[in-house]
Order: sequence, then C-alpha cells, then structure tokens
Amino acid sequence: MRTSIKKRLVGNFMLVIIMTVLILEVFLINAVKQYYYKGIEEILSNQIILSTDFYSRYFSSNRLEDIIIDDIDVFWRQTKAQVQILDLNGKVLMDSIGASHSFQTISTNDVIKALEGEKGTWIGNVDYDTSSVMAVSYPLVVEGETIGVLRFISSLRNVNKIIKNIAEVLMIVGVMVILISGGLSIFLANTIIQPLREVTTVAEKMAAGQLKIRSKKRFDDELGKLSDTLNYMAEELIKKEQLKTDFISSISHELRTPLTSIKGWAITLKSDKSNDQQLLIDGLDIIEKESDRLSNMVEELLDFSRFVSGRITLNKDEMDIVDSIEQIEKQFRFRAQDKDIQYEAYYDFNLPHIIADENRIKQVLINLLDNAFKFTPEGGKVILLAKAKGEDVLIEIEDNGCGIYEDDLPYIKEKFYKGKNSKSNSGLGLSICDEIIKLHGGSMEVESELNQGTKVTVSIPIKGVEGQ
Repeated sequence: MRTSIKKRLVGNFMLVIIMTVLILEVFLINAVKQYYYKGIEEILSNQIILSTDFYSRYFSSNRLEDIIIDDIDVFWRQTKAQVQILDLNGKVLMDSIGASHSFQTISTNDVIKALEGEKGTWIGNVDYDTSSVMAVSYPLVVEGETIGVLRFISSLRNVNKIIKNIAEVLMIVGVMVILISGGLSIFLANTIIQPLREVTTVAEKMAAGQLKIRSKKRFDDELGKLSDTLNYMAEELIKKEQLKTDFISSISHELRTPLTSIKGWAITLKSDKSNDQQLLIDGLDIIEKESDRLSNMVEELLDFSRFVSGRITLNKDEMDIVDSIEQIEKQFRFRAQDKDIQYEAYYDFNLPHIIADENRIKQVLINLLDNAFKFTPEGGKVILLAKAKGEDVLIEIEDNGCGIYEDDLPYIKEKFYKGKNSKSNSGLGLSICDEIIKLHGGSMEVESELNQGTKVTVSIPIKGVEGQ
C-alpha cells in the first residue's frame, strides 16, 4: 500500500510532538510531586528537630521510659503527625495513635540513619493506612550519646490527591497541545505537499506533450528550484524538438536535391536518341557526384545513430599522426587549387605517435578541413598546424572565411544545429567530430569572429585513455 508524503510528514511531526509532550509531562508531574513531598519533609523535619531540641534542653536528665510515662505530650506538642519513639534496637516504645505494631522492630531507611546519628526520611506503605506515608526520623541525643529515635509520620493521602489533580490538568493541557500541534502539522504539511502536487501535475502534462505549460514558482527553496529546473527542461525540450523538426525538414530537402538530380539525369540519358557522348559523360559525372553527396549524408546519419545508441566502437592502435596529415594534405591540395585557396600545413616530422583510431581521427580532420574550405571564399587561406604540447598533440585548423555568428557559437557543436550561414547538409558534422575526440579523451574548441575567420583546436592525448 502506497503511503503519501503528507501522511509521512504528519506522522513524523506527531511522533516528535507526542514524545516531547510525554517527556515534559513526566518531568513536570515528577517535579510537582517532588515539590510537595519536599514541602512535607521540611515541615516534619522542622517539627521533629524542635521536639528533640526541647527534649535535650529540659528533659535530658530524665530516663526515656519515664518521659513516655509522665510527659509523653512533649513529643507531639509541636506536630499533628503520628509520633513514634524507638529504642536503640528499633523497637517501638510508643505510638501516638496506638498502632498495633507497638513493640515491633522497625528497620526502614529513616530509622537506620537516625540510629547512625543523622536525620532520615522514608516514603512507603504501612498496614494501618491505605495511602502511602512519609516518615522522618531523628536521633534523641543526651550528652553526645544517642539514646533513642523520634519518628514523625504523615499520611500522603491529601498531597497525592493534589498531585493527581495537577497531573490530570497537565494531561489535559498535553492532549490539547497534541491536538493543536496536529492541526498545525497538517497545515504545514499542506504548504509542502500542495506545491509538490502542482509540480507533479505540471510534470505529468509535460510528459504528455504539453511542453508550453510552466510550473509556478511559489517559494525560493528546493521546490522553487525544482520548478525552475522543470521549466528549464521544458524550454530545452522545445528547443530540441524545434531542432529535430528543422533537421527533418532540412535533411528531407537535402536528400531530395541529389535524388531529383540523379533521377532527372537518368531520365535525360534514357530518352537521348542522339547518342551524344559528351552528354552521357556529363550526366554520369553529375550522377556520380550526387551519389557521393547522398552517400556522405547517409554516412553522417549512421554515425549519429551509433553515437546516440552508444554502439560506436574505436579500434585504437599506435598511429603516426604525421602520416595521416600528409595523406589528407594531398587530398585537399587539388581542392585548394580548384577554389584558388591558399592551403598551408605546418607540422613537426618528429611528432610522437598517438594511441587512437586512425580512421576516426582522419574523419575528424577531413570534416574540419572540408568545413574550412566550404566557408572560405576564393583567394582565401586555410592553415593546418600540428604540434606537441605536454602529453597532448594539438591540431589547429584556421581559415579566414565568413566566420560564425556570435549567437551561434555556443551551439555550433550541438546535434542538428545549423547556424545562420551554415552550408552543412545535416548539422551533424561538428557534433560527430566532437564525440569522436571526446571518446579519445581529448577536446575540441571552436573560436570564430564574423567575417574574420574560424579556428578549431583539437587536443588528443598521446597515450590515449584507458578503457576506451
């Protein structure tokens, strides 16, 4: 059975409150009991000390037995409590109420302490009273020698009734405190649960596709932060959805263009009755180029699918980065001549070998150089620089082309993103390059200024990354 957060909160609040009230009740009732008992003890103590002092001053020359026979009232003249006189063996010589235990031995704590020369107090039950009693005993001393024990006994019946009444009042107050605190606990729990329910409702609507709905921030606390995070997530989802929509629209257009061209030339060549050799060569050449273009787009999409699903694998081995750069340089020399672009490559022939997937590193360099040539006009310049720096190999590709808009720069490596002046087919090229470099444990940074050019810096660890 599912337990709601509200029930748990209220339950925890009430548990703490009830435990606190119970502890306070026990403490207060015990304090009241000790207060009243202490008061009775002080009264009995004062009375018994007064009686023993009086005996020591005026009757110390008389034997204790004579006093009991002739002047017994001297001991209870100062009190209304029950009075007992005990000998040194603890036997009761006299009891003011004539209790049946006369001449029996009493060995309670108060009597033992009195026989030791100190005042003693005892609380307990007796046979002749249904309520507990308090007894205070004090030694009768003559010329520094204890000759007996004077004992005052008072019933605690009335005091216990008072304590019971006070305890009942405290219990009623405690119950009222618990009830009031329970209501406040429910109210406080609602202040937490209600915003949480609202956030949950908004999250459910977002999950159902209502991404334009927003969570209302009530307080600047953890729930407020959750609302902000939820709203931010919705905004990012909208952006991603728009990027995906734009991508589908763009890729559909990009795929349609080469397919239309291929189909058009295929129809043209099929319907040509003149057997024009030049027309055939031109048509097949265009079909070949458009097929290559289509193949590249499909390859980008396949790479993207592998990265998203986590199925991309790297075949790492020791590779000569200089050899790869030279191969790519030869490949782009002809393109530079065709576009009248000055292409220069600077690198140290003694660059250390790196642990990497050679094909994937080549894919990155080709993609970055392809972008540089694509955005550099005729008469422009593209530079490739490779050097060792610490435990990394740095490869910089710089052009003086049209550059990237400042607003586009933070998102240029995101999937499907195509900037304002982008000529990319799918918006996946830089994203795939960035993923490949990250899998090698490196980094890729893009710096650009509009109408000034772009610089891409790739950093690859020489020793590679373990576990990749």
